[in-house]
Amino acid sequence: MTRVLVIDDEPSMRFTLEAVLGDAGFEVDAADGGANGIAAFEAHGADVVLTDLAMPDVDGMKVLAALRAQDPSVPVMMLTAHGSERVAVSAMKAGALDYLPKPFDPDEIVLAVRRAVEQRSLKLENARLRTEASIGRPIIAESPAIRRVLDVVVRVAPKDVTVLLTGESGVGKDVLAATLHAHSRRAKKPLVRFNAAAIPSELAESELFGHAKGAFTGAHQSRVGYFQQADKGTLFIDEIGELPMSMQAKVLRALQSGEVQPVGGRAEHVDVRLVVATNRDLAAEAKAGRFREDLYYRLNVVPIRVPPLRERLDDIEPLVHAFVHTYADRYGMGPVSVDPALVDALKVHTWPGNVRELENTVARLLALTAEDHLSLALWRSLDQAPQSSSRSLSPGGDPGPSRPLRARVEAFERSIILAEFDRSNKNQSETARRLGVSRPALIEKLHKYGLLDRG
Repeated sequence: MTRVLVIDDEPSMRFTLEAVLGDAGFEVDAADGGANGIAAFEAHGADVVLTDLAMPDVDGMKVLAALRAQDPSVPVMMLTAHGSERVAVSAMKAGALDYLPKPFDPDEIVLAVRRAVEQRSLKLENARLRTEASIGRPIIAESPAIRRVLDVVVRVAPKDVTVLLTGESGVGKDVLAATLHAHSRRAKKPLVRFNAAAIPSELAESELFGHAKGAFTGAHQSRVGYFQQADKGTLFIDEIGELPMSMQAKVLRALQSGEVQPVGGRAEHVDVRLVVATNRDLAAEAKAGRFREDLYYRLNVVPIRVPPLRERLDDIEPLVHAFVHTYADRYGMGPVSVDPALVDALKVHTWPGNVRELENTVARLLALTAEDHLSLALWRSLDQAPQSSSRSLSPGGDPGPSRPLRARVEAFERSIILAEFDRSNKNQSETARRLGVSRPALIEKLHKYGLLDRG
């Protein structure tokens, strides 16, 4: 429901606006002055704000400046007494959407709020499209649960605060990190990603902070770390709960002072906005002594919980179609239709691997189908059969003789790697051993086929 915040020091005005807007179907919060209005917006946010211009404690102009500093996209409309039109025009120049003279017509107030809601929705949709263009993949947000998350992300993004994304593996935390960056004032600077679970602990320090030439055996040249690469931009550390305690201390220092110490080198100052993600309960980890408590509090400035797929079932169908489009194009296939019965069955699956598991399932179906159609029968056959490399090499594993050779070979390779990755419970070293390749070579393949990059 659309939330409207009314800020006015006159009780009768607040009562009237609450009644008029409530009857029109809006959720209304009311504050009795500018200071309380700013606090209410900071605590709960709003889709539209109506604020009186003349208030004794904090006037409407100061309220406007404070709210726009928190969320530049929120529409703010001024309520003005007769004779205040000139000041109201100044408020519009400062960023107010409109001004409404007192006394007002109830229908005009409702119409003005609805126009403001439509304008905000259009801005958010344009921002979503820009973000999709930036990250190269669609953002699916049909369910109320994920819409609430995106609303918080867009509201927080312009503020240079540390964000802690929490949630189960595969829910899409990396996409939200990219969204935070795309909506921030650092959007034109680098977004640098570091997956703490994908790098051996002995290499993590060099990767994050860099090293000087000759700092250790094999350091034939200096290396710029991820913190330095993200200077003036955003650093996204995924699976931060996997960082060893010694590294946690160095990350804490970087957060507190802005200084990073390359291995064997001199301290350097960096300006980095930090976004981190984890599927662990860091508060519990800190109490158990497995995560630094001081770092946890530094990271937990703005915590955002990303809901699992089972809490956002409305997103499954659009996600399926988006993944079908992506992977059909990648595999050199034409348009692919999806059996509605398959979609219905996917909606009742528990999806312990969340969006990543759904994506991998769609990719596997497309790799194994011999038709330009995904059926429920095909999915059931995959669901009941063991996920093994021998099955991946069966005739059903060929995307079809009409596909380009490269697409057919990559479909085989992806299916084999995915099957072994699943069998080894996502253990990279075990998967590499099973496949007879080095761990770095495996990680490169996992990234190539999108099996590791989803947070």
